[in-house]
Parts: sequence; structure tokens; C-alpha cells
Amino acid sequence: MNFRVLRIELRRSVAPWTGIAVLVTGLLFLLLILGPGDSAADWTAQWTPMALTVRGLLYYLWPVAVGLGALQGLRDPRSRVTELMATVPRPAWQRVAVPAVASAVTLASAFLVIVATGGAWVVLGDTVYMPPGWLPIVLVAALALVAGALFGMGVARALPSVLTPPLTAVAALVMTVLLQQHADEALPTGNAPNLLAQLAPGVALPREELLTLASSVHLGQTLWLAGMLATGFALLAATSARARLLAPAPVLAGAVLALLILPAEPRDTYVIDEAAAELVCDGPVCVTEMHRDRLPALAPHGKETLRVLREVLGEDAPDVVREETALHGSTGTRKLMGEAVLVDFDDPVVVRAEGEQLTRALVSQGLAPHCTERSSRMNSIGLDEIAQSVAAGWALGDFRLIDWAGHFDGPEHRKAGQAAWGRLTALPPAEQRAWITDTRAAALSCDLRDARGVLTGEAFR
Repeated sequence: MNFRVLRIELRRSVAPWTGIAVLVTGLLFLLLILGPGDSAADWTAQWTPMALTVRGLLYYLWPVAVGLGALQGLRDPRSRVTELMATVPRPAWQRVAVPAVASAVTLASAFLVIVATGGAWVVLGDTVYMPPGWLPIVLVAALALVAGALFGMGVARALPSVLTPPLTAVAALVMTVLLQQHADEALPTGNAPNLLAQLAPGVALPREELLTLASSVHLGQTLWLAGMLATGFALLAATSARARLLAPAPVLAGAVLALLILPAEPRDTYVIDEAAAELVCDGPVCVTEMHRDRLPALAPHGKETLRVLREVLGEDAPDVVREETALHGSTGTRKLMGEAVLVDFDDPVVVRAEGEQLTRALVSQGLAPHCTERSSRMNSIGLDEIAQSVAAGWALGDFRLIDWAGHFDGPEHRKAGQAAWGRLTALPPAEQRAWITDTRAAALSCDLRDARGVLTGEAFR
């Protein structure tokens, strides 16, 4: 390829503006609309959520690339040099390769700048775990942008009308909207069947930091996008009606192969990153490989928690403290177990606890673990926090309202907690222990119908 011609193309064509439009739009969405958050699955927290977040931006960036690609594809017809270019002795594919490469370079560069911006936030957040699985997510996204732009260029060359660019952009936007998935549950869902939804270039924004895309998803989407790219280039280089009729063959073949490879169910599309979820332990205290850096701070408080629980529960006490790896839905109940104290690093009470606060929070999880999902709990009236505060106060010898996150730190909840603590401490020791046993049993079984009186201290033996 003549690099001098390529430099001229990059200076004087629409290609640089396409890259600038994608870059500016992507950064605006990433930094201003989404913005940094404090969730463990936020794009600033880990590499895989960051990659999935920038990939999710393609629901909006991809139509921009397709529409501006179509605008560039109209250059020859708009300049009325199509017949003149047909007389050039060079093969058509060599002539159109230069503008195609120019578009690919600018789009890929713009997207990599967006990824680098996200990566810089992750690094500044002191994240030490970098899974290799984040890289295919962003590479397929870059391929999607390049394929979309070339497809738009090819369609505009085959249908040289001033209406082609806006219509192709609108069609691309409609496609992404119809196939869009939402992370409202533990696994992303959408209106379209999961198999078809995977043909969209974007993915759902992450809610779970351990979730990643399966390898079959990368392979199927790569085949589909490669077929789209090949069809766009074929339409761009076509000089006869026969060539234009044969040009859609690659994208159709890519779609068929992709649908044969892509998983049909969301649970096979979004999978747990087994390497990231592998447990690393310091004695009886375990966290995932992703959060290995949190183990030194957690281990001493976890061991102290187990000692306290053995004193108050005896042989029924949990014997391990470990990070929870189960997926969380927006509503519903958690899967609890009596033999383990589960730690959720997306629970603001645990994340914001320091020193003795962390021990108290862990003891409360061992005696009165909350059985509802995080979002359901944030909308409740604080029954879990009252029960946990009273139970931990009984085990540790003093009462404090456990609410380091400040969700329920109001007069009503402080008054209810103090009242429950007063009723409990007024009972004989045997009945106090019975209350703790009932509280723990109600929480573990998640029998919310009978648990309200026990959790608030209104029903004692």
C-alpha cells in the first residue's frame, strides 16, 4: 500500500472525523453519563467490567460508525468521478483499500483511546488483578466498529443516494435497540431471543464483576463481523451487477456460522470467570483471586469473627469466612449456608467497615445473615440491620447500630434498635441465647413471614 496516499486520505477524507465522532461520543458516555461509581462491578473497579462497559457503548457508537462510513462511501458518486475511476487500470479492490484502511485505522485508534481511558481509571483504583479475558472483549468491539463502517461504505457505494447515510445509521440504531440486553437480573435479558441478541455489537453493562463472555461468544461474533466486513469491502470494490449480487454472501455465511456457534441461553453467554473466582485462603478466611489484595486486611478480622462465633454458638458455629461468588439478581433471596460466613464486597456495610467495625459486621453476618438480595434490602425498612446489630452486640458485649453505609442511620432505626436491644438484655441468659438461635434460624431459612417479630425483638421466648 502507498503510505503517502494513505496519509493524504487521513488528512482529507471523512475518516478522521468518523474517529473523532466515535471518540468524543464514547468519552462523553463513559465519563459523564455513566461516570465512576462505588460498586464492585463498576467499570473503574476491575478490567473485565471496564471491558464490558466500553463494549456496551457500541449500542450507541456502532450506528455512528455505520452512518459516517456510508457518508464516506458516497465520495465518488457525489464528486461524479465513478466512471472516471472505472477507467483506471489498477484493480478496483486496490483503489478502495486505501479509504477502507483509513477508516479502520481511525476507528480502531479512537476506540483504543476509550479503552485506554477506562484502563487508566482501573489502574488508578489500585486494581492488581488483570484477567486475560478482558482483551478479546475489546478486540471484538474494535472489529465491530471497523466492520460497521466498511459495511456502510459498501452500501452507500451500491446505493448512491443522499438518503443512504441517514437511513443506514437509523437502521443500525434500530437493530441495536431491538437486540439490546439489560442487566436487570443476575444474567442480562432482553426483548429479543438471546441467540439473536448476540448479533448486536454491544453487550449489557455489567452488574456482576465475576461475569465474563464465553469463548464461543467471541468466536461466533468474530465470524459474523468478519463476514460483515468482507461484504462491505466487496460492495465497495464491486464494478458489476454480478459482483454486487454476490457481495452479501460473506455476511450471510457469517451469520449462519455465528448462529450455529453462539450459545442459546444467557447462562451460557455470560459465565463466571473461573480463574477470577478461584478461592485463595489465609487459614479459614478465603477470597477470590480477583480480590486477593483484600485478604491481608480481611483475614485477622475473619479469624476473630470465627472465634467469637464459636464461643456463642458452640458446635453450630461456622468454620470458614469466604467471599460470596453466587450471582445476584435485582430481587429475590440469597443462598445461605450455616457453615460459612459469606462476605460480599459489593455490600457497602462490609466495604466501608474498618477495624472493629469489620469484625462486628462479620459477626452480624454469622448470626443474622440477610437473605434478600442487595437491591431488595436497600428498599426495605432495615430489619436486617436491626437484627444484625442486636445479635452482634449480644456476642461482643455492647450494642451499636451496624450501618456504616448510612442507609438506615435515622432516628426511627436507632430507636427500634435500642428497643430491641433493651428487650433482649432484659431476658435471662438462656432466653437470650434462644433468641439468637431463633434469629439465625429465621435468617438462614429466609422465612420472612415468621421472622419479622424475631428480627425486631418483638417476639421472644
